[in-house]
Amino acid sequence: MTLTATRSRTAGLLTGLVTALTMTALLAACSSSDSESGGDAVSGEASSETSSDSGGSSAGSSADTSSGADRSTSQGEDSGAADGPTTPEMQRSVISSGTVSLAGEDVRDTRRDVQRVVDAQGGEITDETTETDSEGDTSYVRMVVRVPSAKFGETMSALEQVGVLRSSDRGSEDVTTQVIDNGARVRAQEASLRRVELLLADARDLKDVIWIESQLTGRQAELDSLKSQQSWLADQTSLSTITVDISTQQVVEDEPEEERPTGFLAGLDGGSKALGAVVTVLSTVLGALLPFAAVALVLGLPVWLVVRRRRTPAPRVAADSTE
Repeated sequence: MTLTATRSRTAGLLTGLVTALTMTALLAACSSSDSESGGDAVSGEASSETSSDSGGSSAGSSADTSSGADRSTSQGEDSGAADGPTTPEMQRSVISSGTVSLAGEDVRDTRRDVQRVVDAQGGEITDETTETDSEGDTSYVRMVVRVPSAKFGETMSALEQVGVLRSSDRGSEDVTTQVIDNGARVRAQEASLRRVELLLADARDLKDVIWIESQLTGRQAELDSLKSQQSWLADQTSLSTITVDISTQQVVEDEPEEERPTGFLAGLDGGSKALGAVVTVLSTVLGALLPFAAVALVLGLPVWLVVRRRRTPAPRVAADSTE
């Protein structure tokens, strides 16, 4: 019986130990779960408080920023009103052209001087016409010069100093609006072409493909035309055109004045000139009356002969011969 009691006691102790260990594990698990939930709640509250604090600070900072922005805007407006508009100045596009007419004793030398001026200004001669005289010497040169637009005025002033200036003419045309409009149309046409190309890629019906291709062709042709105009405007506004005419200068030599005689010789010379003038006048009058005299002679001669015949007496017959 002692052995049986000992075994029963041992089993009871083991059962109690297991139960105690189980309860201890359950309590530990519950306490850990409570601590975690409490920590989460605490962290949530802390985060909410932090967010509220940050929200308040952000609201305050945004309010401060907005007020600072308002102050800076008002200050900018005041400074703008005081200093004037701060918008960048629009770059203007101008087409400049000019004509210079020169003269020189040697056309070739004048032409070389013009070439030096053009080279110094960074320009070039795009067209040239030369004429020669009967002896083979250059008598006329016409040149078309292209120079940078920024140096147009300086080049014109330099060319006017070459040779003898006969005439000079300058002109300009502002095409800023045309350049801006052309650029906007080019960008719009390129965007339209991209949309049509996307439609062509998604098209499946043959009829739709043909119609979209026709639209694409027409818009591509219009875009090419706009780009050609854009290139021409860019060329004309970046380079100015100057036409230079060079001709031979006619040298007129002054004739020496003749010495006039004085005294007797002067009187003789004056009388001779007066006599010559009188003779000239008489000759003129005689020449004017000569046709009338010829007519009077032709008409008056027959009349004079008739009158003379009537006045002449008849011849007498000799009485002696009859007796």
